[in-house]
Amino acid sequence: MIEINTIILDKKQIAHKIKRIAYQVYETNVEEKEVVVAGINGNGYVLAKKIKVEVEKISPIKVLLCEVKIDKKNPTDPIETTLKKEDYQNKSLLLVDDVLHSGTTLIYGVKHFLEVPLKQFKTAVLVDRNHKKYPIKADFKGISLSTSLNENVSVIFEKGNDRAILE
Repeated sequence: MIEINTIILDKKQIAHKIKRIAYQVYETNVEEKEVVVAGINGNGYVLAKKIKVEVEKISPIKVLLCEVKIDKKNPTDPIETTLKKEDYQNKSLLLVDDVLHSGTTLIYGVKHFLEVPLKQFKTAVLVDRNHKKYPIKADFKGISLSTSLNENVSVIFEKGNDRAILE
């Protein structure tokens, strides 16, 4: 049997979604001089780097990039970040992941950052699957996609060939 993958976002569409998310980040932080963009390890961090580039292109806001190291198979394990708590305390923070499926990874990421006071806390994903196990939502999303539970969405970041596919 041949597996057929459906491309749900091509490189041009992904670039457009990232630019739109960057504008939303700017609009919600127009008074800020600095914003922290924290990407969940793997594709979440790649997406965070792309959002950082776009926000800095369109605004005077300085973006501090942070990698959030979460064990996706054991999200209750201790979470590490490349920034110290003092670096993001009392700042506006955006937590980024590529796909919001059950919400497990995102909710544990949110929990980690709630241990310090923040000025504002938002979340962003490229694809929202609408199969949440937890009461979490993405404030900014590239696309909402209703899928069956046995379908999988993968985001592939390859130089010159970014894409999101439905498997």
